[in-house]
Amino acid sequence: MNRQETTATARIRVDQKLIADMVTPGSRLIDVGCGDGVLLDLLVRDRQVDGRGIELSQEGVNTCVARGLAVVQGDAETDLHNYPDDAFDFALLSQTLPAIFDVKGVLRELLRIGRCAVVSFPNFGYWRVRTDLLFRGRSPISENLPNAWYESPNIRFFTLTDFLNLLDELDLTAQQIITIDHRGQAKSQKQIGHWTNLLTEQAIFLIGRS
Repeated sequence: MNRQETTATARIRVDQKLIADMVTPGSRLIDVGCGDGVLLDLLVRDRQVDGRGIELSQEGVNTCVARGLAVVQGDAETDLHNYPDDAFDFALLSQTLPAIFDVKGVLRELLRIGRCAVVSFPNFGYWRVRTDLLFRGRSPISENLPNAWYESPNIRFFTLTDFLNLLDELDLTAQQIITIDHRGQAKSQKQIGHWTNLLTEQAIFLIGRS
C-alpha cells in the first residue's frame, strides 16, 4: 500500500477536513487515538506536518504503519506522560474523548505536550439525540453514533455546553469553535447558546492555555 493509493481511496470525514484546515503547515503534531491514520495521512500529505500518532488497537497501528505513518501503540490515558512539555505544536484528539475515562487528565496532558489542542466530538445535546431518548426511549444511532449501546466505545455523553464548562474549570480557552450540522455544513462560532447546542451534530474545538 502506498500513500497515494491510500489517500485516493480513503473516506475522509467532514470534521477531518476541517481539522486539517486548522493545522499550520509544517508544524509538529501528534494525533492521539489516530485509528486507521486517515487524518494523519491527510495532514502529512496536504499540510506537510511532522506528524506522529498513538493508537490503542494493534489493528489500527498496523494499518497506519502500512500507510507509511509514524505511529506507536499506546494508551492516551497512561502514555502521554512519556512525551516532554511542548513537544508538539498541535495535539489532536478526533472523536475519541467520549471513550476516555480520565477526561480531565487527558485534556491536561494534551495541553502540556502540545502548544494547543484540537478536539472533535459528537454533541449529545443535538436535538435528534434528545428526541430519540425522549420519544423513542432508545439510545440514538446515527452516522456519527453508529454503534448500538452495547457495542459503543462511548462512556461519556456530553454536550457543547458541558465541554465549555469543563474548559473553564481547567482554565483552558476555546480559541476557535466550529460546529457541524446534520448536512455536514460547518460554521465558526464565537459562543455557544441554546440553539447552537440544539442544532449541532458534532463540533471541533481549537484549545489553548489561558
